[in-house]
Amino acid sequence: MSTTNTGHRDGTQIVADPALPTILITREFDAPPERVFRAYTDPDLVVQWLGPRRLTMWIDRYDARSGGSYRYVHRADDGTEYGFHGVFHEVRPDERIVQTFTFEGFPDGVSLETAVFEDLGGRTRVTTKSLMDSIEARDAMIASGMGGGVREGHERLDELLRGSESGKTDRHTETGA
Repeated sequence: MSTTNTGHRDGTQIVADPALPTILITREFDAPPERVFRAYTDPDLVVQWLGPRRLTMWIDRYDARSGGSYRYVHRADDGTEYGFHGVFHEVRPDERIVQTFTFEGFPDGVSLETAVFEDLGGRTRVTTKSLMDSIEARDAMIASGMGGGVREGHERLDELLRGSESGKTDRHTETGA
């Protein structure tokens, strides 16, 4: 199974290797690595862009340092909640984040994610590789609609990095429960 969006140069690419239980997500942002990295690690910024617009997000904890942990929840308008948690194994400022990722609706499906921030001279390429325990688990994640949520989150991150007012005041983002 392979899913890819290669539209314009800023498009999110999502690729599932048919032989490996991995998902590779690549996206370029029009901001230097330190700004993009901060958006990935500062909970006040993460809550403004992570996930689809239709979901409200709040963060229980987000300690983005080596050995830290996180937990956040997305809530749909009908009250359905989707919780996620994990541990930051390595946080190397402006360069790399290694963390686990667990959707609480499928607690046995822990993935290991590595995000690399590449300096493109004022722009940043973020490449995230997620390793699951099986191809079936990988395919289930893709079938869940994660691609749409990732792409929409990246669009929201673009808005945030541009300083767009809509990215800052979106009613679907909250801090605290």
